[in-house]
Amino acid sequence: MVGLTAPLAGYRRRLPAWLLKVDVLSSPPHAIQGSLFQSTQPSFDASFASLQRIELDPESWIEYAPEWLGGSDLFFEQVFKAHNWAQRSRWMYEKMVLEPRLTAHWQLGSGGPLQPALLEEIRLALGSRYGVSFDSAGFNLYRDGQDAVAWHGDKIRKEIAEPVVALISIGERRRLLMRPKGGGRSTVFWLGRGDLFVTGGRAQRKWEHTVPRTAHAGPRISIAFRHGLETRAYG
Repeated sequence: MVGLTAPLAGYRRRLPAWLLKVDVLSSPPHAIQGSLFQSTQPSFDASFASLQRIELDPESWIEYAPEWLGGSDLFFEQVFKAHNWAQRSRWMYEKMVLEPRLTAHWQLGSGGPLQPALLEEIRLALGSRYGVSFDSAGFNLYRDGQDAVAWHGDKIRKEIAEPVVALISIGERRRLLMRPKGGGRSTVFWLGRGDLFVTGGRAQRKWEHTVPRTAHAGPRISIAFRHGLETRAYG
């Protein structure tokens, strides 16, 4: 494991009642680990003082800032309540299957505000930092350890040779694995609790990532800021 913080111990509470009322679920989530909720007001470090870079290969890099977003527990609740969550279907192994997580999506061209309002400040700060205009935000809710996503790369338009994707993880930490496309040794990162995780260079072109299933896990939301996302990605 690269030197990122391991999952925190002691999160052993049941989910709050509001999280059990997701009307798109066929059944409510099981009892899950969770650290919900602190009362600290959400804020982020606009100085990026704790940011550290890790080179995946000579052309690909990630940048990581632990707990970059403060008050992440309260922000989890705000993000959850601000969006209409749904479970997408997709083709896999020649049949249509339900994706084992809930998603929501925002696009700049929609004309609608990015909610909660702090996310718009974050979007602009990240865009200024990395020199791109993040025009979409994808929200993924992993309800427990059975929610996951298989190996994949983000669907960014091919003409963007070196896309930047900025990921903020709130809730309990989960493993995110990265490996060279087509297979190879995996690198493990534990993300949650307001961590910022940015991929750049050729990372989205030469590497792929997964959030695997695990026996025990509390809820986590990932928020991915992208530019040039293919329209079919959330079709």
